[in-house]
Formats: sequence, structure tokens, C-alpha cells
Amino acid sequence: MKTTSIVFDAYGTLFDVNSAAENCKDKIGDKWKSFANFWRTTQLEYTWLRSLMKRHKDFWQITEDSLEKSMEVFGIDKNLKNELLNLYKVLSPYPEVKKVLETLKKKDLKLSILSNGTPSLLKELVHSNNLNGLFDDLFSIEEVKIYKPFSKVYDLPINKYKIKPNEVTFLSANTWDVSGGGNYGYNAVWVNRSNAFFDYLDYKPKNEINNLTQLLNLI
Repeated sequence: MKTTSIVFDAYGTLFDVNSAAENCKDKIGDKWKSFANFWRTTQLEYTWLRSLMKRHKDFWQITEDSLEKSMEVFGIDKNLKNELLNLYKVLSPYPEVKKVLETLKKKDLKLSILSNGTPSLLKELVHSNNLNGLFDDLFSIEEVKIYKPFSKVYDLPINKYKIKPNEVTFLSANTWDVSGGGNYGYNAVWVNRSNAFFDYLDYKPKNEINNLTQLLNLI
């Protein structure tokens, strides 16, 4: 089936989740990268745990909760909390993102984001990085009130565009998200930016790329 829609994950795929901590590295010190990774891991764990417990909080609340724990664990000055949160709202895109999106926009394809982020967070990320007009839709899990990789999340573009799952090429840097989308029926492509190893979750992507520029060879 020909691709009619390209759906991107946001965090870690289009936008660098470590950039908030990196912009404060002079204040955090040498542990900034370990701190950033812990914050991200805790954030994801909270999304999964809250989904399992049926105790939903939106992604911004989870981001703040996971930051508070991470600051406690790493002994980070609590006065940095608001600065880190404000920086998280305007995470930096990866260098190739805008050019790739502009190239894809010239094709007869729907371009969208499918993310755990709230609608307001996604809009601010797109606006702050001058990506306005490049996406047809910004799909948030807040429409279904449960986090990836629950299958209802992957329904969102399918229901909006009235297409089949195998018409979607789905891009994510998160292996569990690639597995979630792939098992749902998407043509899921792994954006392996860090030369990591893939999970054993009943799905192996046909295509693995190191950055989004390589997507242009697949479409």
C-alpha cells in the first residue's frame, strides 16, 4: 500500500528532549546529561504507570512531576525548576528537521505529529521553532486520555484521514513507540539517532535510519 500519510513522534524524534538540561549545563554541571536521561526515563515511566493505574495526568503535569523527582535524585537546585520547565516548552529541533519537512510538504502527503504532548505543548514547540504551516495536524493523546503505546492513540490519524494503517509511514526514535505503531499496522521506521539496540516486542521495523534526512530515500 502506498504511503498517503507521514506521522512523526515529537519528543526525541523531531525535538531533542535533552536540550532543556543542556541549556542549563553550566548551572547543573557535568551531571547534566545523566540528569536529562533520568528525567526522560522517569517521565516515560510515569506515562506507562498512570495508563496502567488509570490515573491520568496530562503530559505537562507528568513532565513537572518527573522533573521534581529527578532534581531530588541528582541534588539539583530547586530554583532551576521553572527555568528547566520553560526550556522544555521550547525544545530544540534536530538540525535536519525543518529542511526535511519542507521537502516532504511539496509531496502529496499528509504530515502530522502524533504525541504524548498536550495540544498546547505541541503548538508551542511548532511555533517556537518556526515550523508553522508544515503539519496538517498535531494529534495529542489527550483526545483519548491514555498514553502511547495504547492502540487507541494510533487510531487518531486513521480516524481523521479515513485511511488504513498500512498507508501510514510512522517515524519514532523510541523503540517501544516503533513497536507500538508497527504492531498496530503502521509502516513504522526507527530513527536510531544513538546507535541503540531494538526491543523484543513482537515487531522489527523494515527500515532503520540515523536521521530524518534518510527518510527522503524511502518516500
